[in-house]
Amino acid sequence: MSSLLRMKTLISPTLAAFCPYLSRPTTVSLPLSSFSSSKSSIHALQNSNFRSLGPKLCPDKHPIRCLHQSSQMGAPRSSSSGEIHVIVGPMFAGKTTSLLQRIELESSGGRSVAVIKSSKDTRYGLDSIVTHDGAKFPCLALKDLSSFKETFGLNAYDQLDVIGIDEAQFFEDLYDFCREAADRDGKTLVVAGLDGDYLRRSFGSVLDIIPLADSVTKLTARCELCGNRAFFTLRKTSETQTEVIGGADVYMPVCRHHYVSGQAVIETTRIVLESHPQKVQCG
Repeated sequence: MSSLLRMKTLISPTLAAFCPYLSRPTTVSLPLSSFSSSKSSIHALQNSNFRSLGPKLCPDKHPIRCLHQSSQMGAPRSSSSGEIHVIVGPMFAGKTTSLLQRIELESSGGRSVAVIKSSKDTRYGLDSIVTHDGAKFPCLALKDLSSFKETFGLNAYDQLDVIGIDEAQFFEDLYDFCREAADRDGKTLVVAGLDGDYLRRSFGSVLDIIPLADSVTKLTARCELCGNRAFFTLRKTSETQTEVIGGADVYMPVCRHHYVSGQAVIETTRIVLESHPQKVQCG
């Protein structure tokens, strides 16, 4: 029976169950165990529409912490083994959308949730994660994950079931946090981030946590130049540092063909500008 269940899990991608309206194709899905659910809960979101979600404000309370408070806050949390589920892909692939769908599924199922993003990403403010389609969810913006327990509150953390991490490539302590939260504290983590930078090199510690993961899902976008499936992120500007925060004004998703040809054009332009800064004129 366990073999049959195992085969069923491998045939049915894990994330497909909670993202039925995700239009972008999933290219790789490696579920190693089924997502868990629990009836124990501190907080359940009352509105399933992400566009209208917001923190429930309480007097003299931190809005995010209040979001997870209830009369059960002092009750002991039932012990369970943790899980780590990783969502990767290029920019504009729907990683944050997929993360929000999973968080909403967990919350509507009666589990307490919290979402974290890097404080480096200030494009849509620091109190929410926002998809490129405008869907949003309240979050904590942190410089590093090691400060989450103290910021969120130790008692609140103990009662927490699920932690979502967006833009995970910006957290240097991602590996240690995920390992301890899942292995020691029994938390379910849903981690979304870029697997590669604009040069197609490993970005941050996202790939480092794959050996820890219960499932790994790679999403694709749509090539902005030809419409085919896009696996890579092409930077349109001349910056050469790894971390450059931006959206469609700086990056675009591309297929392999247009990534290679695009990088060649960008490199040629750079060499010409550096070799003949006074001779190149436009207009």
